[in-house]
Amino acid sequence: MQIRKGGQIPSSEITSEQDYLDRRTFLRAAGVLGAGLALTPSMLAACARDDARAAGASQDALVPTSYEDITTYNNYYEFGTDKEDPSENAKGFRTKPWTVRVDGLVKKPADYALEDFLKPAKLEDRVYRHRCVEAWSMVIPWRGFPLRDLIARVEPSPSAKFVEFTTKLDPAQMPGQRGNVLPWPYVEALRMDEAMHPLTLLATGLYGKPLPNQNGAPLRTIIPWKYGFKGTKAIVRIRFTDRQPTTTWNAVAPNEYGFYANVNPTVDHPRWSQSKERVIGGGWRKKETLMFNGYANEVASLYSGMDLRRNY
Repeated sequence: MQIRKGGQIPSSEITSEQDYLDRRTFLRAAGVLGAGLALTPSMLAACARDDARAAGASQDALVPTSYEDITTYNNYYEFGTDKEDPSENAKGFRTKPWTVRVDGLVKKPADYALEDFLKPAKLEDRVYRHRCVEAWSMVIPWRGFPLRDLIARVEPSPSAKFVEFTTKLDPAQMPGQRGNVLPWPYVEALRMDEAMHPLTLLATGLYGKPLPNQNGAPLRTIIPWKYGFKGTKAIVRIRFTDRQPTTTWNAVAPNEYGFYANVNPTVDHPRWSQSKERVIGGGWRKKETLMFNGYANEVASLYSGMDLRRNY
């Protein structure tokens, strides 16, 4: 079966950050505004359709959220619980040198310097929807490489069924870890087939730039059909195991945060609905939440036969 890589676009076709933030600049460069024409709804619709076509989106246009919003409105409790905290508190976070330990049920366990870890990787630019469990969303142009490429390199054993990711533990640099809002370090995990899916990324940047500290530098996971908390930031360990790992939010509040965390508009969070989402940068406008965050064509087969209300 051939899987369409929804959301993947070559770096040569991704619109620049400035053009995403200012459609007038884009149209002026094309000679449209220079001719004295108004920015009509049909022109905007055409731009949106072009974005959607380039990104492989079938449901709606993947017009990226502004760089400013992406980098100043964050959930990253290691640097504070308010959305503005990470961009302030992560400024001095040191990401060099950086080591990633790969261990567990794998043929090539090692402590990899980040430079060696990334050396064979072919970085790609991909525009993905991002959906938070708090019912807000963004569209983010990530730079990274498929996690499955790394998995192939380290050769997990056939008995490995899950991949566990652990965030750096460093209370001196991460002020949020000095409190007890969560048990530290932060741990998340994926089933092996989820980790091997071509949409799953190890991200090293966004908007064509190195990954900012507040967005998970220097290395984080992106699983676009799941709620944002499934993505692990500042990864220092990748462990392969034959048993489902205990993940941080699922351990703390299992009735609110399931292991799978697939975006599902029919399964409400105990404290709010998931049927709609507020688009960051779009005021308080809300739109309908898409099953699997709009990636159902690509990933629904992973959960064939599963009760997605029970396995939330």
